[in-house]
Amino acid sequence: MSDRPTPAAPRVTVVSGPTAVGKGTVVSALMSRCPEVWLSTSATTRAPRPGEVDGQHYQFVSNEEFDELIAGDGLLEWALVHGSDRYGTPRAPVEAALAEGHCVLLEIELQGARQVRQTLPEAQFVFIAPPNWDELVRRLEHRGTENASQRERRLLTARAEMAAQAEFDHVLVNDEVERVVDELIGLLGLCPPAPALAREHAAPAAPAVDENLPST
Repeated sequence: MSDRPTPAAPRVTVVSGPTAVGKGTVVSALMSRCPEVWLSTSATTRAPRPGEVDGQHYQFVSNEEFDELIAGDGLLEWALVHGSDRYGTPRAPVEAALAEGHCVLLEIELQGARQVRQTLPEAQFVFIAPPNWDELVRRLEHRGTENASQRERRLLTARAEMAAQAEFDHVLVNDEVERVVDELIGLLGLCPPAPALAREHAAPAAPAVDENLPST
């Protein structure tokens, strides 16, 4: 038996990936299986989409309120996304969760992930990738929450995000939600993944569908 100590589970895990890849679907499935994970709620200046709840999906703030958060060093990271709206991670709740010993999960954009890499280099960084580019385009078009010009801007951003995969510690291809969640749970080092045998005899696993409430 090796005397080498078992590596400690990461305190902070950052999940990122291109638009419409299914980040929200994966994170929601993870939280249903591992409710002990503390999930940060991002602040954003964009308007709520149908079904989104303030304080649950996002903290919806005005541009003036976002400016105040920046000026007061109230954000762990922030970014202008798709050239239109700002997103950021409120600093105080994350610091409080860490002080209480929680495993912290951030679901954020590439620009924000790069900032967190600088401020929390000990964090774990996970990129959620689509099976291929055509599938990503199909998911974005299918969810129907953007017009043609918005989709074009998001796909331009997605190309840059896809090119940054090598910056992350792990890349998970979202071709089957439950498999990706299993892998993410393993990376978090918390509750065990669902037994493969049990899943074989259960109902078919949900495919990697589009996010009902897309992140950005």
